[in-house]
Amino acid sequence: MKVQYDPEVDVLRFLLSDAPVEESDETRPGVILDYHKSGNIVGLEILDASKRMGNPMSVEYAIAR
Repeated sequence: MKVQYDPEVDVLRFLLSDAPVEESDETRPGVILDYHKSGNIVGLEILDASKRMGNPMSVEYAIAR
């Protein structure tokens, strides 16, 4: 998984796979899911990220056991 933030356009992206995106769907205003042709989600984009979260340039990662 990769996490990318582009401050110029204020978009936070979570790339779950390197698979090509076949279709994208804005499931909620400002939240876009990217799908592979098999129907699996391969990415998530959050538009206007700095307005939706505290600091989109800071990511916390934890593994739950």
